[in-house]
Amino acid sequence: MAKRKKSVELSDKNLTCKVNEIEYKLIRFYPSAMSVDVKEIGEDAKKGQQNIPFAHLPKEIKKLIKSN
Repeated sequence: MAKRKKSVELSDKNLTCKVNEIEYKLIRFYPSAMSVDVKEIGEDAKKGQQNIPFAHLPKEIKKLIKSN
Protein backbone atom coordinates (compact mmCIF):
# COMPACT_ATOMS: atom_id res chain seq x y z
CA MET A 1 0.00 0.00 0.00
CA ALA A 2 1.42 3.37 -1.00
CA LYS A 3 2.02 5.99 1.64
CA ARG A 4 0.19 9.28 1.28
CA LYS A 5 2.42 12.30 1.54
CA LYS A 6 1.26 14.81 4.10
CA SER A 7 0.27 18.30 3.04
CA VAL A 8 2.74 21.13 3.58
CA GLU A 9 1.37 24.19 5.37
CA LEU A 10 2.39 27.42 3.60
CA SER A 11 0.19 30.02 5.30
CA ASP A 12 2.87 30.83 7.90
CA LYS A 13 5.40 31.68 5.14
CA ASN A 14 3.20 34.45 3.66
CA LEU A 15 3.91 33.45 0.04
CA THR A 16 2.02 35.31 -2.66
CA CYS A 17 2.10 35.00 -6.43
CA LYS A 18 0.33 36.32 -9.50
CA VAL A 19 -1.32 33.90 -11.93
CA ASN A 20 -3.27 35.33 -14.90
CA GLU A 21 -3.30 38.85 -13.39
CA ILE A 22 -4.88 37.54 -10.14
CA GLU A 23 -2.88 37.69 -6.93
CA TYR A 24 -3.05 34.66 -4.66
CA LYS A 25 -1.87 33.83 -1.16
CA LEU A 26 -0.61 30.25 -0.91
CA ILE A 27 -2.14 28.24 1.91
CA ARG A 28 -1.31 24.54 1.53
CA PHE A 29 0.66 22.27 -0.86
CA TYR A 30 -0.44 18.69 -1.55
CA PRO A 31 2.58 16.71 -2.88
CA SER A 32 0.52 13.60 -3.65
CA ALA A 33 -1.81 15.54 -5.96
CA MET A 34 0.75 18.22 -6.96
CA SER A 35 -1.77 20.97 -6.24
CA VAL A 36 -1.93 24.06 -4.05
CA ASP A 37 -4.73 25.59 -2.01
CA VAL A 38 -4.80 29.34 -2.60
CA LYS A 39 -6.89 32.33 -1.60
CA GLU A 40 -7.40 35.39 -3.79
CA ILE A 41 -6.25 38.67 -2.31
CA GLY A 42 -7.06 42.16 -3.47
CA GLU A 43 -10.05 44.45 -3.80
CA ASP A 44 -12.23 42.26 -6.01
CA ALA A 45 -11.20 38.92 -4.46
CA LYS A 46 -13.59 36.00 -4.31
CA LYS A 47 -14.33 34.48 -0.92
CA GLY A 48 -13.12 31.02 -0.07
CA GLN A 49 -10.25 28.84 -1.12
CA GLN A 50 -9.43 27.43 -4.53
CA ASN A 51 -7.22 24.55 -5.55
CA ILE A 52 -4.90 25.13 -8.51
CA PRO A 53 -2.30 22.84 -10.10
CA PHE A 54 1.30 23.24 -8.93
CA ALA A 55 2.41 23.58 -12.57
CA HIS A 56 0.54 26.89 -12.95
CA LEU A 57 2.68 28.63 -10.31
CA PRO A 58 5.64 30.85 -11.26
CA LYS A 59 9.06 29.19 -11.26
CA GLU A 60 10.35 31.28 -8.31
CA ILE A 61 7.49 30.10 -6.07
CA LYS A 62 7.95 26.47 -7.13
CA LYS A 63 11.58 26.63 -5.97
CA LEU A 64 10.53 27.95 -2.55
CA ILE A 65 7.85 25.32 -2.05
CA LYS A 66 9.65 22.27 -3.37
CA SER A 67 13.33 22.88 -2.71
CA ASN A 68 15.21 19.65 -3.44
